[in-house]
Amino acid sequence: MKKFMLILMMFLSSTLSRAEDLDIGNIIFEHVLDSYEWHITEWKGEPVAIHLPVILIDDGIHTFNSKHILETGSYERWHIAPAGAPHEGKIVREDGTKPFDISITKNVLQLFINAFLLVLIILLCARWYRKHDALKEHPTGIAALMEPLIMMIHDMARENIGEEDYRRYSPYLLTAFLFILLSNIIGIIPFFPGGANLTGNIACTLVLALFTFFTVNLTGTKHYYKEIISPDVPGVLKPLMAVIETFSALVKPLSLTIRLFANMLAGHIQILCMVCIIFIMGKMGIAMTGGATLISVLFGIFLDVLEILISFIQAYIFTMLSSIYIGMARTKGE
Repeated sequence: MKKFMLILMMFLSSTLSRAEDLDIGNIIFEHVLDSYEWHITEWKGEPVAIHLPVILIDDGIHTFNSKHILETGSYERWHIAPAGAPHEGKIVREDGTKPFDISITKNVLQLFINAFLLVLIILLCARWYRKHDALKEHPTGIAALMEPLIMMIHDMARENIGEEDYRRYSPYLLTAFLFILLSNIIGIIPFFPGGANLTGNIACTLVLALFTFFTVNLTGTKHYYKEIISPDVPGVLKPLMAVIETFSALVKPLSLTIRLFANMLAGHIQILCMVCIIFIMGKMGIAMTGGATLISVLFGIFLDVLEILISFIQAYIFTMLSSIYIGMARTKGE
């Protein structure tokens, strides 16, 4: 896959000189980065977008529709930071400094949508179990889809955390797994209410990783902390091992953050690159356009299917590693 991406990027670079009016980099980053509006489509040459509310804390709370600032680039004493400036693409003051921004951006709206869908799915699943005897009937509908996923994470928690403690942590692990899986899959859908690159945003994956970090370190046993502060090694090595173990504990959320963020971001960029080939070839004649379209569509479908598999794998890996870290923190020692 890495070789394929390298060849693809070389190909894009070589053809951009013949399609100078196509800013491929801008097209890709518009789709994978956060924004103050949700672009849906174009109709008769005009963009169709949802303009989201801007909420700034700057000598008080200021709220306004993002349409006011996006159309002109400035609104009252704020403007959009230009390319190359600090806080590029964000709302800044006249002097270039950034106010405290808690706006409902595209990724935030996608977060709300995903959370609502997850709650709805869980409630529908629970509704089936309230009305049926699971010991006498096989699950149907949404319950049939959810039961194997729930049991998979339930068994993972039991194996990695232990029989005594796993029930305490299963709800968190299930929530993390289902939220990441749902966000990954919805992010692949190319039309509203999907398409936002939520798990390809490092802020989102960092928060998810911090949940695991605090769960591990706020519920760790005395033995867990003893192994960090005073590991069972020869005395001369204790200070060095204590530093290493402390660093290891702090790096764990970083590894969870980057693994999920990088894989999902790369998947979105791969698919967008394949689509962009069609428009690049469109500048080179009908014959090239037809051949490139067929190849791009086939590769795009392949990458979409692959991305669905990766969506599941990344959600599973995040949850598995979280359960392992929790299990290590719950060890009682000998």
